[in-house]
Amino acid sequence: MKEDFSELVDYLDKKFDRVDQQFSGVDRRFINGEQKIIDISEKIESLVETKADKSDINNLVNAVDAYAKKADAYFQEMLMLAQKVDRHEKWLHQVAEKLGVKLEY
Repeated sequence: MKEDFSELVDYLDKKFDRVDQQFSGVDRRFINGEQKIIDISEKIESLVETKADKSDINNLVNAVDAYAKKADAYFQEMLMLAQKVDRHEKWLHQVAEKLGVKLEY
């Protein structure tokens, strides 16, 4: 009777071996998937750690604002200085005209 079922046992044994191989493949894919999920979660954590928060943005805005104020003051000073130079140049021309001296540029 044992011989009667030997073919069936061999057949089922091969089928179960294939099922075991398929499960091994599925297990490997799950392990790879879990590793990918772990890698992605680590990347997300590092992004969260390095992202700019509200205080960082405020500091940046304040720095840009301070620079803009300094630049504005500088440009106003340059404008005033240019007007002063123009006024001095005009006076020099007036003095030269009174003295009869011809100024060359």
